[in-house]
Amino acid sequence: MNVLVPVDGSDCSMRALDFGIEFANRYDADIDVVHFTDVKGEDTESLMNRVRSELEDADIESGTSVAVDVHLADFKASNRIGKNINEMVESEGYDHVVMGHHGTGRVGSFILGSAAKTVLESGDVPVTTVP
Repeated sequence: MNVLVPVDGSDCSMRALDFGIEFANRYDADIDVVHFTDVKGEDTESLMNRVRSELEDADIESGTSVAVDVHLADFKASNRIGKNINEMVESEGYDHVVMGHHGTGRVGSFILGSAAKTVLESGDVPVTTVP
């Protein structure tokens, strides 16, 4: 089983990473972690170092990557991130996605969009959301 864990550095995405690590250990799954951004910088590197450290502490060999998408500065960037995740699931053949969900509610979802909602609605693979 191949599991994808998108992270953005928020508390809920880091809880999703912890859950993804536990899930991978329990089901002997491979896990990859990705971060989508419009600009790769110091904060991005800091986040990925934190992710690598957590994976190393759990004794998991994993792929970690940063995907740069210049369109993320657009309106409803989280919807775009959801589409990027779906495209990655399809192209790389992931079997499961574990991701955080901010729970912004209807108004927040309308204004900001929701990556988790976009991935869930695709129905391509099982998705575990972590609050």
